[in-house]
Amino acid sequence: AGEKSLMITFLWIAGCLLVLLGVVGTVLPALPGLPILFAGSLLIAWAGDFQQVGTISLVILGVLAVLGSAVDFVAGLLGAKVYGASHMALWGSLAGSIVGIFFGLPGLLLGPLLGAALGEWRARRCWLQAGKVGVATFVGLIIGTVAKVGTALAMLGVLVFALLL
Repeated sequence: AGEKSLMITFLWIAGCLLVLLGVVGTVLPALPGLPILFAGSLLIAWAGDFQQVGTISLVILGVLAVLGSAVDFVAGLLGAKVYGASHMALWGSLAGSIVGIFFGLPGLLLGPLLGAALGEWRARRCWLQAGKVGVATFVGLIIGTVAKVGTALAMLGVLVFALLL
């Protein structure tokens, strides 16, 4: 009985930590926040022997995680593609996102914009086009982040609702 109790405690702690990390990951571009939040929810469900958080809740959480991740991905690409971004701009945006992590909130916001603009400038040598792609990438990032945060809040609501009922 002691071993089982220890395992349940471990699952609860690990699940809660993953849920928190997932929420943080919704604003950090390098972390897949919604899948991590789902993994934490799955551990919490397992800790409760799937009695409180059951199949229906987990399916809803999984669908939300997939949809939210897809919207984030599409928003970022569409933001850049609307202005005809080159492949270099897309790679630049990714590199800017990664580098931006080390510069706090300003880096998280400006990193993808600057990376996309520099990548576009390198590909086409046109500052006007580079600026347009950078701004469009930034707008796509904001839309994607808002979608991820909204999805994370919905997932937290489903999880709390399942735990309280």
